[in-house]
Amino acid sequence: MRLYFASTNEGKIRELEALAAPLGVELSSPSGGVLPWEVAEIGDSFGANALLKASVAAKRVDGWALADDSGLCVDALGGAPGVQSARWSGQGDAGNNARLLRELEGVAPERRGAVYRCALALADARGEELLVVAECRGRIALAPRGTQGFGYDPLFELPEEGFRTFGELPAEVKARLSHRSRAFAKLQPILKLLAERRR
Repeated sequence: MRLYFASTNEGKIRELEALAAPLGVELSSPSGGVLPWEVAEIGDSFGANALLKASVAAKRVDGWALADDSGLCVDALGGAPGVQSARWSGQGDAGNNARLLRELEGVAPERRGAVYRCALALADARGEELLVVAECRGRIALAPRGTQGFGYDPLFELPEEGFRTFGELPAEVKARLSHRSRAFAKLQPILKLLAERRR
């Protein structure tokens, strides 16, 4: 089964391709890393934005489409950057991480709790929609560590992994623990049914 994934984020594409492959689901994503249509992410939640992107994509490709909206919510910042995670600094991942460290300067480790949250939306051209949301709790490191992953991964520490960051963990460990993998696990039964229908 082929499923259109409405994302140009290479990190998200890699992670979801690896999660989908064992189900016999092949993701296709925008060629050239550019969506052929504009979708304004005007929702006030990750779920609202994911549904918006999936429904627009499904109508454009006349079939099933998957969309992801995810980000980081930091307790000491009142949930920021939240839905603005990718655009928070206007300067990409490095700028976002630098801003996060500035905003948390002087905040003690025990007050640096944060949640990585992921919403995955599945939609078809007829208007059928499904939304799942999952999260992974950790805390923000005092300095970036590791070169794996993307986004805020070098700053996101997991207590259950000895406070190693997602940037330090092997991809297979992140695939088991991350907010995205947890959301995808909720979506698996539906994807299996869709794949069986198309056989």
